[in-house]
Amino acid sequence: MSETPGGKIGFTEFAETWNGRLAMIGFVAAMVTEFVSGKGILEQLGLM
Repeated sequence: MSETPGGKIGFTEFAETWNGRLAMIGFVAAMVTEFVSGKGILEQLGLM
């Protein structure tokens, strides 16, 4: 993959870093929500 210098669109190191950070935040938020409510994510969404 080639990156354009200074670009922030596409599969750049900048984008992948933020994607990873946001994924970790989402995972922790899901775990906290499950712990507090006692229901899994699917159960909260009414899918189970």
